[in-house]
Amino acid sequence: MSIYTSNKNQKPKNLVQTIERVSLILDILGQHPQGISVKELSAKVDLPKGTTHRLLSSLAYFDFVRQDVLNKNYLLGFKLVELGNLLVNQLDFKNEARPFMIDLAKTTGETIHLVILDQNEALYIDKVALHQTGLQMMSRVGLRIPVHCCSVGKILVAHLAEDELNQIIKEKGLPERTKNTITHISQFKKHIQTVRNKGYAIDNEENEKGIRCVAAPIRNANGKVIAAMSISGPSIRLTLKAIQTELKDAACDAALNISKKLGFRDE
Repeated sequence: MSIYTSNKNQKPKNLVQTIERVSLILDILGQHPQGISVKELSAKVDLPKGTTHRLLSSLAYFDFVRQDVLNKNYLLGFKLVELGNLLVNQLDFKNEARPFMIDLAKTTGETIHLVILDQNEALYIDKVALHQTGLQMMSRVGLRIPVHCCSVGKILVAHLAEDELNQIIKEKGLPERTKNTITHISQFKKHIQTVRNKGYAIDNEENEKGIRCVAAPIRNANGKVIAAMSISGPSIRLTLKAIQTELKDAACDAALNISKKLGFRDE
């Protein structure tokens, strides 16, 4: 059974009219690969030409639509391609990752997380917890947390360009979550460089007191880091020694195996 649900056939009572209009516009543009004029489109969506043009201008600003410079017709924008690729990657790698996550949870006895970078935050998209740890973690599928205080977040930003990292820091800051959280920019950047060099990241009770994690990157066929997977548990069990001698290798091996299933070649 799919973990995803759709209410497309059940029109909500509080449907936002603008969203409904935008959806209709995108559907019509998809039916016209050579583009369509504002006049033709306005007739098809049954809206005044001025209203249609305002909607198209807003969509073009965010690259959801584009305009042919010669004939001025409107077409679907490349932002939709980007989002579509992200969705396909997420659906594919979640299915591929799940068996490895279960195996890792069985062998370590700890909780395994799968996380992506979304809206400059770490977004939990899967979790496997086969055993009661005694100490309940706040993590859950759908939870978003700052990237600077968790091992998965550090992995995800360690492989970004410098300007992308700077933008995240500028937008989100480095808020203190525990006394161990890195809150100084220079220190965080130095730490991220270490993460990049080592190939794994540790959360030393930086997000939750009493919880440690170790994470490794998951790459697609092009070698791009698309997700991070972590082993998480109580710090009394996940000691720094245990992480260094056993768990980091277990996390890295599992993440690499998932990457290979996605077409990555470790050469």
